[in-house]
Amino acid sequence: MPQTCNLTRSGVKRATDGDGVLGVSAIKRFKTWLKAMRELGVAEAARQTGERAAPTDLEVEKLRVMLSLLNENSQPNANELNTAVRNIPAAYLTIKNFGYELARSMAAALPVRTDTVAEHVGLNCRASTQADLESSWAAHWCGQLKMPLLFHRKLWELAYVLQAIFEHGHVREGARGLGFGCGVEPLPSYLAAHGVTVTVTDLPQIEAEEAGWSSTNQHAADVSMAFQPHLVSRERFDENVTLRAVDMNAIPQDLVDHDFCWSICALEHLGSIERGLAFVENTLNTLKPGGLSVHTTEFNISADGETVDNWPTVLFQRKHFEMLASRLRALGHDVAHLDYGLGDRPLDRFIDLPPFHHDLPDDLADWLGAPQHLKVAVDGFAATCYGLIIRKKKA
Repeated sequence: MPQTCNLTRSGVKRATDGDGVLGVSAIKRFKTWLKAMRELGVAEAARQTGERAAPTDLEVEKLRVMLSLLNENSQPNANELNTAVRNIPAAYLTIKNFGYELARSMAAALPVRTDTVAEHVGLNCRASTQADLESSWAAHWCGQLKMPLLFHRKLWELAYVLQAIFEHGHVREGARGLGFGCGVEPLPSYLAAHGVTVTVTDLPQIEAEEAGWSSTNQHAADVSMAFQPHLVSRERFDENVTLRAVDMNAIPQDLVDHDFCWSICALEHLGSIERGLAFVENTLNTLKPGGLSVHTTEFNISADGETVDNWPTVLFQRKHFEMLASRLRALGHDVAHLDYGLGDRPLDRFIDLPPFHHDLPDDLADWLGAPQHLKVAVDGFAATCYGLIIRKKKA
């Protein structure tokens, strides 16, 4: 029942301790709430346990009717609540339009760079910024991937990971790389063209279908889906790239001896903040001594306060990265300097709002044009991409 799902979700949220781990007292409180709900009903359970009850079906229907733009006669729905909120979707579209147009104008004004070279810039752990996408190193990697330079956080992620791999000396013939949750991203093809042996991993097919990744063309069901013919020949790709189904929450123990591993916008989808941090640490087991582990993920730009946890997409905060870095450094691993600067340029201050492109009707999506953003609102929180660079301790 939807009501039970809402209650369970609310209970899990309330039962989590500050770091997202279920403690003993929290679990007892959650079980008490569920037991009372079953025995006494929703309203009485809420009264006796102090938990807030989920709305009833009747209450949800009343709210739906009040928020509908039109009444049953196709006339404007005149009530105070509807009057207060009915223009919010139009305001969202206006904000998106101005933000996208600003980004397009600024990208068009960038100089065309055809003579870039890979160079060492001392990349650290950091959030995506406008300055990074205007840099020569980002322009170089976008050029290498044959992608136009736009102000989009996905481009920043691709450039960031390649820059980290380059700076650690692994864009070379004979290197061994391991990608987690790769989907159809272009990195395996690019690396294969440079002689890197790449193991591409993604969710098993059934799990990908259940999670909705297959329906959005973000899952690699077979290795050919990772092939990008504009970056590598088919012969070179087949020679260097293999696919393996891997659950990132249970990395197989035989995935070892790689020079580097990476993931892009994947570890926030492992079910909780605790699982995401555990994944990063566990990836070090797949590396040779001194190997590189580089990842990008969702970052709640608010250092304090609440954040999303125990959900299909979680949002990490500064405290989570600090905790991870402290633990890994104590174990002898090298974590690059953690930089939390959010940027000070116009597009650093533009926070894109839902509905996003894949949720819009085709005509509105075409009207808005391709998304252009570095920061987005995720479940009400402002978020951006954050990159982590970790080097495994040497033997």
